[in-house]
Amino acid sequence: MINAVGIDVSKGYSTVAVVNSLGNVTVSPFDVNHTVSELGKLADNLKVLQGETKIVMEATGIYYLPIANALHAAGLKVYAVNPILINEFGNNSIRKRKTDKADARKMGRYAIANWYELPPEYIPDEDIRQILQTISRQYSKYNKVKTMLTNNLISLLDRSFPGLNQLFTSPAREKDGHEKWIDFAARFWHADCVAGLTPKVFAESYRKWCKRMGYYPVGADEIHAFARQCVPAMPKSDNVKRLITTAITQVNAVAETLNATGIEMNRLAKLLPEYEIAIGLYGVGKVLGPQLIAEVGDVLRFPKKSTLVAFAGLEPTDNDSGQFQGKKPISKKGSPHLRKTLFQIMDCLLRTSPADDIVYQLLDRQRAKGKHYYSYMCAGSAKLLRIYYAKVKEHLSKLDDI
Repeated sequence: MINAVGIDVSKGYSTVAVVNSLGNVTVSPFDVNHTVSELGKLADNLKVLQGETKIVMEATGIYYLPIANALHAAGLKVYAVNPILINEFGNNSIRKRKTDKADARKMGRYAIANWYELPPEYIPDEDIRQILQTISRQYSKYNKVKTMLTNNLISLLDRSFPGLNQLFTSPAREKDGHEKWIDFAARFWHADCVAGLTPKVFAESYRKWCKRMGYYPVGADEIHAFARQCVPAMPKSDNVKRLITTAITQVNAVAETLNATGIEMNRLAKLLPEYEIAIGLYGVGKVLGPQLIAEVGDVLRFPKKSTLVAFAGLEPTDNDSGQFQGKKPISKKGSPHLRKTLFQIMDCLLRTSPADDIVYQLLDRQRAKGKHYYSYMCAGSAKLLRIYYAKVKEHLSKLDDI
């Protein structure tokens, strides 16, 4: 006798139904709050079911984690299934019915129909991997906020000091993430703050500012000449100064948070065995390396390379019917976070053009053939994943032999 437990997960509670081998509901759907007492009671009730029991739920965001972890810790078999598989299962009706109870029953029947083909049993990630992935995704969100605030600052400066952001090419500082042009704008926020001084006076003021802020005092004459050619759209006033300095404070605050988050993300990644493999890949640095590790997770949970490629949503899909031969786009049914990280790595390879890197060689060949941008970016991303998978598995097997 077998029992399939379908659990429709919501925020803070879940709906549970039990289905037998004939697809009949043996325990009517009921709700369970995600609390220690109710989850413990649910685990005890499921343990007394006669026969083998498998629990199926959708891997939706983070909401399924409390109940999945609790039931796994109780010794039950838990399977987190891609929501697309559940959605496309058993839709043998023109009626549309979408309730928590109906979904719980549907998951139970899905488990019965695919009893021997369910994905690998759910095993919680290590604490380090969970924290690393959370920090990685926070880093991406902070980066979006920084981009938005930086664009806003540039828009303001284009009215008071047009082109200021293009005067400096210095990268962000490692200690705090500040950029020279932004700190410069906090002191010289209007073109008249520079053009109103003589070249000698400005050069001395600029030198003192660089010494105080920790920057190299280069290009004073060029900056002064540039400022004298600027045509500001707003006057030099206290209101304008307040707008710009406030925007700069916001950008620098996010930059400092982003920098600290990146440092912590890299520190955690160093604790994992695949860190050196990830960092050793061309185009992968102290930010993209930890993000790649975080989004791939434990490589050993993927039985083969193609499974990891499918997890990233990079495998091609068939689109043929009769004499029609359609394009074969990628499925995009995997992790968007992993695809974004891979595309950033591909972008770095295209910008640096390392001739001896095999992934870049693939990108270059595909591009030379006139392939679409997304076509060769996806091909390069899949190639990198296969290389990463092989190297990490080899490295882990060597560690096991020691």
